[in-house]
Amino acid sequence: MVGVSGGVDSSVAALLLQREGRSIAGLFMQNWNDDDEFGDCRAEDDRRDALGVCGRLGIPFHARNFAKQYWSGVFAHFVAEYRAGRTPNPDVLCNREIKFRTFLDEARALGAGRIATGHYARIDYRDGRWRLLRAVDTGKDQSYFLHQLGQEALSSTLFPLGALLKAQVRRLAADAGLPTAAKKDSTGICFIGERDFRAFLGRYIPAQPGEIRAVDGTRVGTHAGVFFHTLGQREGLGIGGVRGRAAAPWFVVAKDVAANILYVDQGDSPWLRSRRLGSEPAHWIAGSPPARGFACLAQVRYRQAPQECTVEVDGDGRLDVRFAAPQRAVTPGQSVVLYVGEECLGGAVIESTDAPPLPAQVDRAHALRTQGEDR
Repeated sequence: MVGVSGGVDSSVAALLLQREGRSIAGLFMQNWNDDDEFGDCRAEDDRRDALGVCGRLGIPFHARNFAKQYWSGVFAHFVAEYRAGRTPNPDVLCNREIKFRTFLDEARALGAGRIATGHYARIDYRDGRWRLLRAVDTGKDQSYFLHQLGQEALSSTLFPLGALLKAQVRRLAADAGLPTAAKKDSTGICFIGERDFRAFLGRYIPAQPGEIRAVDGTRVGTHAGVFFHTLGQREGLGIGGVRGRAAAPWFVVAKDVAANILYVDQGDSPWLRSRRLGSEPAHWIAGSPPARGFACLAQVRYRQAPQECTVEVDGDGRLDVRFAAPQRAVTPGQSVVLYVGEECLGGAVIESTDAPPLPAQVDRAHALRTQGEDR
């Protein structure tokens, strides 16, 4: 069962499997009910394109609505993380909970033995276990978003595009006359689409305007809500020329959710740099870590160049990751994903870093402690 999304990648995945002589069908997943005024999720257009691809290939087409599962398994967590001032990655959860659990279960109910998707990644079997590997096209590699998969899911999955470059995929689609050959790649939040993010998120978390302050505590602007922003963000701050300040870009360096204050700085801010992070309990693709302590490569965001680090696994499964070089804007709520060579070991949600606290935040924390002692 191929997960046909209405895009060129899943279309070519189906094409390649058919050319291998496999018995295949397509299943289109609708994971968000497109019934609001905040932008077009294009679910019906995508469904029509997916149906057209299956028609062109002459394979059965199925469609299912997983919106209820997406809401409980992905979106509720997404909103809760933003409320807490963190920046979640819904694509990681969507893969784990929807594409490689709900979709896999439905495919099996329809009689399929395995599933396939248009992800750029590879799978192999070595030394008695399944491994998740980077795609050949390193610019499109999606193993970062797949690091929460385990042995059961990998044993039932095919990634037909893992050895191809994106340009080859486009060419195969055009040569086969697939209706999605020239369709642009989708962007935006997984299954929510390309809509105004602030307006959309504001439906679930009421906007609370507040101050934007420089790291010295000086007010330099206003924000519509601290949860709209993430560490290292430059765009959308609305800070113009500030008297006495250099004409340089401003970046988000911290969020004080309790006080509803957004802190910013200019240039290569030391407040954004860290060498160490702590995580929530990790997921290991093999089922367990390679050792309690080991050296490897890590990414703290998609498409980041792999970074050298050492990892210590605590007794509760949490990670203490120490980098060889300072990292910029390591963000709680995002994922740290670990690699040895081309193999993805797994990863975890980032919980904390050793980035220095801002002086203004230190002063505020001291004041709150003093007030508590006085009481």
